[in-house]
Amino acid sequence: MTIGGALRDAAVRLEPVGGSGRLDAVFLLAHAGSVSRAEMLAHPERELPDDVAARFEALVARRASGVPLAYVTGEAGFYGRMFAVGPDVLVPRPETELIVEWAVRHLRAIGRDDGSACDAGTGSGAIAITLAAELPRLGVCASDVSQQALAIARANAARARVYQRVTFVPGDLAAPLLPFAPYDCVCANLPYVPTAECAPPPDPVGYEPLLARDGGPDGLDIYRRLVPDLPRLVAPRGIVLLEAAPSNARTLERLVRAALPSAGVETIQDYAGLDRLVVAVVPP
Repeated sequence: MTIGGALRDAAVRLEPVGGSGRLDAVFLLAHAGSVSRAEMLAHPERELPDDVAARFEALVARRASGVPLAYVTGEAGFYGRMFAVGPDVLVPRPETELIVEWAVRHLRAIGRDDGSACDAGTGSGAIAITLAAELPRLGVCASDVSQQALAIARANAARARVYQRVTFVPGDLAAPLLPFAPYDCVCANLPYVPTAECAPPPDPVGYEPLLARDGGPDGLDIYRRLVPDLPRLVAPRGIVLLEAAPSNARTLERLVRAALPSAGVETIQDYAGLDRLVVAVVPP
């Protein structure tokens, strides 16, 4: 089979899955090995080696069944870096990059880029690791109740060469983080999808762990357990950054206002113009 023929056949099979069948096919062929994207464009007539063709077929079959592309390849991009992912963690999403943008900007503005940050429910470690990579003098502490997720996060920290500056602690939400508090930056991207909206497979999101998606009837059950600990977690002049769903971000904003009555609290929209990020800045 030629490179061009393999890509055409795969694109047709992958188109119904969602997204772009052609782009998925190109990505999967590159992942299968030994075929660069430049070669795909310049030499579509070249024959694929049998072992590459076999690996490519297996990858295409998984993707065609509805498995998210990141789970098929085992990695996903976030803030310009690649992170290992698997069925035990969520796939990092572009809207979550808002947390990093706001955190980095605030910590630099107040002169605490050499301070501390925490990430409750870290999952793959994307937020915690990216903060450590963007701010080389920052110390980061990250928690998760899932040992499987922490194993992936630790591997990602080693891959990003920030392992010595990110401390991963097992446990529920703030409990393992409080002994090291207060932090100049408190981040969390906790389960926030209402139970009734947690779709099963073959919806692509249905392949992601329910533990990391299901936030209870209104999507805020997990946040209701974290928010009361915010006064002890965040330092004076510190910032709190909590990702939510468009349907419940304003409710989460009210919960944060009640917990931090002296803080400036607002809801920020994501790149699609949807309510996404609750931000609280604590006074001196």
